[in-house]
Amino acid sequence: MKIVVKIGGAALDDANILHKCARAITLLAQGHQVAVVHGGGKALTRTLLQMGKQSEFVNGLRVTDAQTRDVALMVLAGEVNKRLVSALTAAGQPAVGLCGGDGMAFRARKKSSSQQDLGFVGEIAAVEPKWIESIWRSGYVPVISSLAPGSDGQYYNINADQMAAACAVGCGAHALIFLTDVDGVKDAGGEVIRWLDVRRISTLEEEEVVAGGMLPKLEACRQALRKGVKRVRILPAEHAELISDFYVQKIDLGTEVMAL
Repeated sequence: MKIVVKIGGAALDDANILHKCARAITLLAQGHQVAVVHGGGKALTRTLLQMGKQSEFVNGLRVTDAQTRDVALMVLAGEVNKRLVSALTAAGQPAVGLCGGDGMAFRARKKSSSQQDLGFVGEIAAVEPKWIESIWRSGYVPVISSLAPGSDGQYYNINADQMAAACAVGCGAHALIFLTDVDGVKDAGGEVIRWLDVRRISTLEEEEVVAGGMLPKLEACRQALRKGVKRVRILPAEHAELISDFYVQKIDLGTEVMAL
């Protein structure tokens, strides 16, 4: 079975949670072909602040000028990617780090916004899965940072949730799992929605029940399900050990997004 796991939030900043995620992915990879897509927004924000640069977000997407894009390449494709590869290796799972431009595995186009120009923010236009499949055949786990080049030769910053969805669709994955620092999607009363009909997402957005980084995450869930991924789940990273039981037993944590 092909499974894409997206790691973001506290999982990339907390050494204990990162170790837990790495162990869970190592176990999962013993019986499945697993690809990991990661974010790293907090590390990027910290680095930008150290440079005296504030971050601006529009509907959960970071406004990315040329300098921010260059720092993102350094932080996401460099520091964060290699830290995750190292964590997997330490857990016993060989891994290969790459970004969208390596082997032209992913191609981007500039993302439009009705509110303002987002700069070098992109969305995935095409996926070439042969490189990921080659890594799988070698017994390794691909670890993919959320950056990809456009036809203009410029790198674009891709929302990691949407990168993960594009990866899952492009690879023909059976499942997409988001390991994150939230308990799941919450309703207006603050309760986690255990089973979320994809048709309800628009209502949650219109009523502003969800906002910020959850907006691109839910759009990623919607796109993955519409384009053939069978199961999509948002799960707290601190309970990453549950992903090995994703298909064999009921999990009462997080949110499963369903295409009914």
